[in-house]
Parts: sequence; C-alpha cells; structure tokens
Amino acid sequence: MLSSKRPALAFVGLTAAALLALTACGGSGTSSSPSSAAPQSSSAAPSTSPSETASSAMDPARDLVGPGCSAYAAQVPDGAGSVLGMSQDPVAVAASNNPLLKTLTAAVSGKLNPKVDLVSTLNGSEFTVFAPVDDAFAKVPAATINTLKTDDALLSKILTYHVVPGQLTPDQVIGKHKTVQGGEVMVAGTKDALTVDGAKVICGGVHTANATVYLIDSVLMPK
Repeated sequence: MLSSKRPALAFVGLTAAALLALTACGGSGTSSSPSSAAPQSSSAAPSTSPSETASSAMDPARDLVGPGCSAYAAQVPDGAGSVLGMSQDPVAVAASNNPLLKTLTAAVSGKLNPKVDLVSTLNGSEFTVFAPVDDAFAKVPAATINTLKTDDALLSKILTYHVVPGQLTPDQVIGKHKTVQGGEVMVAGTKDALTVDGAKVICGGVHTANATVYLIDSVLMPK
C-alpha cells in the first residue's frame, strides 16, 4: 500500500511543478508585451522640427503691413535694402542701404547738417522708427530744407519725433506713443491702413536688427 501511494504523490508533485512553471512563463510573457509595444507607440508619434519653428518665428516678412509692401518688394527684391537685407543690420545702417530712404539717411548721418548725427544713437538701442521716404521729403518746402541745413536744434527735434523707444509690431502700434523728442505721435487706422499723425504708412513692420520700421508718405512735424 505504501509503495503504490509514493508514485502517486510523486506524480502529483511533478504535475504541480509543471503547472507553476507554465504559469510563470505565461506571466513573464504578459509583462513583456507592453514594454515591447512602447517603442512602436513612440516612433509613431508626430514630431515638430525645431528648425522649422525657429525659421517661422524669424521670418523678416512676418509682420509686414500696408498697401505699398508689394511695390517695395518689387522695387527692392534682394540685397541689403530688401526686407531680408534690412533685417540683418542695425536701423541706421539698414536705412542707408534702402534706396527709398536716401534723404532720411542724409538727415540722420550729418550729411544734411554736420551738427546732427544720430547714427550711433539709432543703432544703440531698440526703437520704432517712422521713416519718411524720399517722396515725403520732396513735399517739404525747399525753404524749410535750407533752414534745417543750419538749424541743428530744429532738425534734431523733427528727426527724434519720428522715433519711439522700444519695438512696436503692427498689433501694438495703434494708439499714442511718446517719442524720443518728448512729444506724442498718434497711430490710427487698421493694420493694413495705418496713419501716423495723418501720414499714411506705405509699408510697416519692416524689421532691422534693433528696430521696427514703418515707411510713411509724409514728414512728421512736432506739435
């Protein structure tokens, strides 16, 4: 009787061991499944290129507004005076390279009046510049231009009235702003039809290395 029970107990022990082994194998396979699937989920997730994001943020034409931007781009499609070219230089240098701003460049660099040279000032901080194009200066009476050649205080007053501390994008520029001269300019209208003290913005939101420029069709006079 004892000899017949021992093989039966041995068989039961072996069967239990086998079941435990199978259970252990099955548990191991189940726990490894999620870890093997995780890389597949990660590789399938979409990604955004940092270079694409940076490129979009640094597009020099991103803020352009005004009815004359297309004509400006057509007249100066490339080179240092283009939208891209101006974005790479400080504002006085950028303006000097723009064929639409020859008279303004002469006025701020001492060529109109040797006692008035604002180049270092304009290049030295961040500004918003309302820049009269050459056609704007052509509307100023010749007698006034002759006066400015010798009246350095008046010329400085007029030029600094066109400059506002800090860079204002088209989304920020509407409203009253205190100028470097001390007076206030009033920007009104909509982004695509802006005026500055009544002067029309031809093309605004032009970026330089340290300033945001708005090309305007008239010279502003301090009140």
